[in-house]
Amino acid sequence: MIAALADGVSHITNYSTSDDCVATLSCLRQLGVQVEQTGSDVTIYGVGVRGLRALDAPLDCRNSGTTMRLLAGILGGQDFVSTLTGDESLRSRPMQRIIEPLEMMGAQISSSDGRAPLRIQGGKGLKAIDYELLVASAQVKSCILLAGLNAGGRTTVVENEVTRDHTERMLKVFGAKIETGKADREPANARFASVDGPASLRAQDTSIPGDISSAAYFIAAAALLPGSSLQVVDVGLNPTRVAFVETLQELGCDISIEEVREKNNEPVGAMRAGGKDAPTSQHSDSAFMVNGLAIPKSIDELPLLAVAGSQLAGGIEIRDAKELRVKESDRISATVENLRAMGAEVEEFDDGLRVAGPVKLHGAKIDPRGDHRIAMAFTIAALLAEGETEIKDADCVAVSFPEFFELLESVVER
Repeated sequence: MIAALADGVSHITNYSTSDDCVATLSCLRQLGVQVEQTGSDVTIYGVGVRGLRALDAPLDCRNSGTTMRLLAGILGGQDFVSTLTGDESLRSRPMQRIIEPLEMMGAQISSSDGRAPLRIQGGKGLKAIDYELLVASAQVKSCILLAGLNAGGRTTVVENEVTRDHTERMLKVFGAKIETGKADREPANARFASVDGPASLRAQDTSIPGDISSAAYFIAAAALLPGSSLQVVDVGLNPTRVAFVETLQELGCDISIEEVREKNNEPVGAMRAGGKDAPTSQHSDSAFMVNGLAIPKSIDELPLLAVAGSQLAGGIEIRDAKELRVKESDRISATVENLRAMGAEVEEFDDGLRVAGPVKLHGAKIDPRGDHRIAMAFTIAALLAEGETEIKDADCVAVSFPEFFELLESVVER
């Protein structure tokens, strides 16, 4: 998206084959951006910050919340009417969290009770705002910052809980005037990101690091299966994304990070995991707590951490994670239901769950509710379980990781 708003031609390597990323390219093409793709190599012919063209049909974001929320910010600064829609799951997800700040900036947005489809009448001259995030969400933050590229003045977003910062890092690579740092306010961990508009971006050649949220399933499997050893190379190690590694390390898993270097303003390196006979932690007498600031840093990996907790002394408790209920599925409910089906003792809370451990899981029929993260997390659970596990609608992994099962089969010894 940022390359599309830049002046000039950008070449991107290691672009994901996920359905979400396919949806993004499709929407950009519909907005008049020339896109060429050969495998994982993508060339984007940028049209400039205000160079997108009016549409003749709704933009289909499919299942991708990131596509919808970030594009909404971009379209809020265009001088035409556009409509964003998606599949049934995406149309059920909350969008009021982006509608409010975009309307404060001057865009006019109509919705179905705060949900997609979103009809956006872009503001010909958006105004810069200072906005405090009501929910810890990198998607909302990114939406506002991208809208700020077309606003007059400095747009600032303040967050009380640190969220992933890929957008800020990439905007800087493409030449935006952006500043980040500690906010001069309470709480002590509050952070801000500011961008100056109207902006002018310059095309860049970029290589995308391997996705750490996809690598997480393989790392967890290797750490939990005795006798295993696995190294994942060239993976992104953004400090806002490694909380799941730190949690597994505290739970006694043998995981190390190696060969860290900088690439395109992002830390990249390797992760190595080895399976112990019985990982132990300092928290073996009670459930290990994952809550507070750790939640936005490990939001995608929380179902996987729940699976891991079922194998470790004391188990795991996840709280402050109500956001999981408005993802592609209600991930709290889906995780609880499927862990119980495999024989785990699980207590469900409004904002999380507690899993007792260790327990020997048994094979079961798993319903991921069409959610890629649930399907992949319980594929790892199936490796740990006795007996056969059947995962319904397993093709849903294509949303983020179409090669998941093929790659898993290539590294699992039978």
